[in-house]
Amino acid sequence: MKNSLHKFITLVVLLLVSVQVSADSANKKVVMIVSSYGQQQGQEKPGYEFDEFAKAYAIFKSNGIAVDIASPKGGAVEADKYDPSKSYNASVLADDAIMAKLNNTIATENLDAKTYDGIFIVGGKGAMFDLPKDEALQSFIANVYQAQGTVAAVCHGPAALVDVKLKDGSYLIANKAINGFTNKEEKLFGQKWLKHFEFMLEDKLAERGAIFQSSEIMLSHVAIDERLITGQNPTSTVAVATELVKSLGLKPVSAEQDLEDKTMAMIAKLLAGDKSVADELASNQEQYHIALAGMYGFYYLKVAENNNHFENALTLMLIAQDAINNPMLDMKIASTQIKLGKEQEAKSTIEHLLASKPDYQPAIDILKTLSL
Repeated sequence: MKNSLHKFITLVVLLLVSVQVSADSANKKVVMIVSSYGQQQGQEKPGYEFDEFAKAYAIFKSNGIAVDIASPKGGAVEADKYDPSKSYNASVLADDAIMAKLNNTIATENLDAKTYDGIFIVGGKGAMFDLPKDEALQSFIANVYQAQGTVAAVCHGPAALVDVKLKDGSYLIANKAINGFTNKEEKLFGQKWLKHFEFMLEDKLAERGAIFQSSEIMLSHVAIDERLITGQNPTSTVAVATELVKSLGLKPVSAEQDLEDKTMAMIAKLLAGDKSVADELASNQEQYHIALAGMYGFYYLKVAENNNHFENALTLMLIAQDAINNPMLDMKIASTQIKLGKEQEAKSTIEHLLASKPDYQPAIDILKTLSL
């Protein structure tokens, strides 16, 4: 009898806790801010990043948090080009309720700070053009923050914060840890629009007195300074959204990493010195986005500063060499091997390339430079 009573009491307690968690989640509401700048018809203009929107929204939805969407102009907004077949994007596209909100966003001038517990500012190049100039958005962000709400932003989203001032006249971001899309990342991946920017995001954040921090290119990095949460790049999206959930007093439900984020997490471990990652990636290629690992190595070469950097880039390119099967990658592999004094390996790489492309002149030329 006692055992039955004990089980009954335990069940009741669990149910009450579950109800309370659901109630806590139901009482929380965030607004996701996206750029209105995007325009794909006629004169192309960059917009917001749909991948970032989708990943963050999935976190909020799974934690029972209500979501509104706003933009400077309100109404329909355009994203930059994205892959609708990716699972996280497909889920959002199939969600009629959120798509209705995305196609009829709230104008920032109509937002009421008392309605929201937090803000999540989505990135994308468009954010650099209209979000920093939106005075209504600046006031809204300041009001939410001063009402003890949380302000989160990812990638280029922190551009919305550069001119936000608090009641005492100080900049919101002054003396706070922060990050966003770095100068290195901008120069590598933002060439198309860089010349049109009025400022470099990293430079402007630092100019406003923020304490800028970052990780290697395109790796997840989240800066948390009390109720200000910022992420460096698209890879940081899930982590930023999850930290926002935590800041609202909720315990986030576990979220499965998508293939890209899982691969980038492994790359981060490799760059941090975990050499076992190379074997893991090479031995279990079906579990990772191997081509992404190879392309990361390709771009990492551009910012490499020492032999350790070159070795890591080479490792990633070699793992993905067969998967990518591109002569340009083979040439990068060979040139990196030469730089590291591995001429015999470089010769093997070039000879392998010439076996399939005997007339590939760049390979012929580099082979002539090898003294072996």
